[in-house]
Amino acid sequence: MKLDWSVVTAHAGDLAQGTALTVLMAVLTMALAVPGGIILALLRLSGSRVLSGLSASFTDLFRNLPLILVIYAAYYILPLALDLQFSPFTTGLIALALNVSAYNSETFRAGIASIRRGQGEAALALGMSRWQAMREVILPQATRRVLPVLASTWVSLFKDTSLVSVISVGELAYTAMRIRSQTFRVLEMLTAMAAIYWALGYPQAKLVDWLNRKYGITE
Repeated sequence: MKLDWSVVTAHAGDLAQGTALTVLMAVLTMALAVPGGIILALLRLSGSRVLSGLSASFTDLFRNLPLILVIYAAYYILPLALDLQFSPFTTGLIALALNVSAYNSETFRAGIASIRRGQGEAALALGMSRWQAMREVILPQATRRVLPVLASTWVSLFKDTSLVSVISVGELAYTAMRIRSQTFRVLEMLTAMAAIYWALGYPQAKLVDWLNRKYGITE
């Protein structure tokens, strides 16, 4: 077997664009999924059975569906159901945000539940409303506690964005597969794709380790 690594350098621009799109999709997904997860967690913990039930149903649905199925459903079914046509990028972003919001919801719910009840009661005793106590006392502590878990979710999400390649979103995986099919250089392109993911993912994994050491709960 004769390897030709020049195919990687020849398409470096395309791979860079695909990598940038992968990073952009991961950032936008988390920007939607963090507040989405907080809202779902607060609804789940609310005193309303209806709101709590709706949040639980949403979370259970998207946590138990394969992400690739959610992507396909968003791409093929959502436009028919809503009579709206989304671009592949927007469709992939919606699917990823729904999936990650469900996981973030459980992360935040566990973080909020880990705060001692007395702290919320003390805030109420000082004259705060329940919303003020949640916003100023509970949520800041919960966010710090769940930060390592959110960071791990980010690392996982960064790799899972490759699944949107099935609906022709031109991120890193899709770009590498397209170049592979055009040049017939399978090993070279798969190696290049793996190397780029590793080079971007390894520092993130080390950051997660640091966050676990700094903010991990040991009590």
